[in-house]
Amino acid sequence: MKQAVICIVHTEEQADRIVEALRAAQFNADDVSMLLPNKNMSRDLGHETHSKGPEGVTTGVSVGAVLGGALGWLAGIGALAVPGLGPFIAAGPIMALLSGAAVGGSVGGVVGALVGLGLPEYEAKQYEGKLRDGNILLSVHTEDSQSAKRVEDIFKDNGATDIKKTGEQKVKTQR
Repeated sequence: MKQAVICIVHTEEQADRIVEALRAAQFNADDVSMLLPNKNMSRDLGHETHSKGPEGVTTGVSVGAVLGGALGWLAGIGALAVPGLGPFIAAGPIMALLSGAAVGGSVGGVVGALVGLGLPEYEAKQYEGKLRDGNILLSVHTEDSQSAKRVEDIFKDNGATDIKKTGEQKVKTQR
């Protein structure tokens, strides 16, 4: 059964170590997501006046200078404004989830994205609070429980906290 393993890390250096360990363990960069506060943003992100989603938009900001080392290995890195949270840098599948929420003007985009990964809403709100406090969220999508266990071990070995595994539920078909 497909699973996502999610954790919180406290520094960019710690996130870099974890991502490097995932890379060394031959996990696919397309399966790794990261969401971190954009502390280098000195001003609010600009909004296009003709946009249908002024509450939050993905920006074309270059984040190469912000992320280094193994973090640059991740796919789909970009900056975005998360409604109610402010400027963030996102990478991987969570980038697409949050971009869709931002364009739609969805309040609580992070909660919606995490619920979409399989977390119960109350846990998703706890993760959102940790992000608000300046922490970094990492998530890895896996194909089976053995891979999920390897990810969990990498997270633990590198000091991650709030580690959760979620299972993707199969859609029931009517007969």
